[in-house]
Amino acid sequence: MDNNTMDLNIIAMVPARLGSQRLSKKNLRLLNGIPLVSRALKKCLESECFDEIWMNSEDLIFKNFADQHGVNFYKRPAELSNNTATSEDFVCDFLTNVECDYIVQVHSIAPLLSVESIKSFVTHLKHRQPDALMSVELIQLEALFQNKPINFTFEQKTNSQDLSPVQRISWSITAWKRDTFLQAVQAGECATYFGKIEFFPVNAMASHVIKTEQDLKIAEALLPLIDNS
Repeated sequence: MDNNTMDLNIIAMVPARLGSQRLSKKNLRLLNGIPLVSRALKKCLESECFDEIWMNSEDLIFKNFADQHGVNFYKRPAELSNNTATSEDFVCDFLTNVECDYIVQVHSIAPLLSVESIKSFVTHLKHRQPDALMSVELIQLEALFQNKPINFTFEQKTNSQDLSPVQRISWSITAWKRDTFLQAVQAGECATYFGKIEFFPVNAMASHVIKTEQDLKIAEALLPLIDNS
């Protein structure tokens, strides 16, 4: 491991807003008795991968969770937590005010992402140092876009194990190089997908995100299969 890798300042950021359209106060919902935000913060701490860990929200109720776990709290502007603000908006705001080399966004709504996956993700980030690193689920089934085949052909039937997998961005865990992200914003580019982008495979459970009540029930059913309580 070279000195440039050793000297990288990598911070974790767990975003959470109080409101949500499909599942009320989803970041505060309990999974096996533990709030989703607490699960995310706990996993970041247990991974021992980060120089700093931040909770990012517009509502001070989440500061209680940050204080409970001994991590930092960043209060974003209220307008960056409405239904029109994008993740790019609040990540830009955060990076404008918090120094680092890389930010790793760990979503509380992906509670089945394991500590080991976080460790492996950060190891890849340190070794490769891309401008953006995104978690993806590899789906090895016939896939279409607008009724047209992506990874197979209508001319012949192919066994699924012989197909090239489709990569679905899961957003369970994502990283950006701070300087590149802010440069893209200043240039009027889409900072989320700017520069050298790499993709990190995670399994189907790690890519499961909670947006509805049904998603939460699925996570409850799958939780016993992993050890991240």
